Amino acid sequence: MNSNLIITLLIVGVIGVAGFILLSGSMQGDTANLTSDAAVNDMPVADTSEKMVAMEEVQKDSDAMQNIVEIASSNDDFSTLVTAVKQAGLVETLSSEGPFTVFAPTNEAFAKLPEATLQEVLADKDQLTAILTYHVVPGKVMAEDVINLTSATTVQGSDLTIDVEGSSVMVNNANVVSTDIEAENGVIYVIDAVLIPQ
Repeated sequence: MNSNLIITLLIVGVIGVAGFILLSGSMQGDTANLTSDAAVNDMPVADTSEKMVAMEEVQKDSDAMQNIVEIASSNDDFSTLVTAVKQAGLVETLSSEGPFTVFAPTNEAFAKLPEATLQEVLADKDQLTAILTYHVVPGKVMAEDVINLTSATTVQGSDLTIDVEGSSVMVNNANVVSTDIEAENGVIYVIDAVLIPQ
């Protein structure tokens, strides 16, 4: 056998062995990566799932513990309403079992009233109580029920007029801007104007 053939065979053999080693290493690396990826994918999914369930339970517990007054108090947009509820001595009533449906005016809604009128109302407990209880309907009335109503009798004793046009809902002269904010003792609707009984 001549020396050229031997050298050629040796080169081919070395290349083959090197290729095999590289291929094996690559396959082991891929297998390791697959195992690693699978482990990473499996663990966080399980952990995330458990965390999500735990978060949902905490959220449910949190929601279950919040009544209408607590929800309003935790939202800066209702600070004027909360002040009025405290001034009228209605905190205990609206924190009770209920259930109640509350049409809650935002601070912007109260700001539409002349300042003198607002101060006058806040200073007159009877008038303030009448106005605030005019925003409350006994029972828990969800949006799917509201859209089928034309009126609702309030705790104050007078009726509210409900007008539904497509996706727009009005209560007297106020637009409903948010619906079905559920509380432990009822439901809140956000409105953009203060409702004044006749």
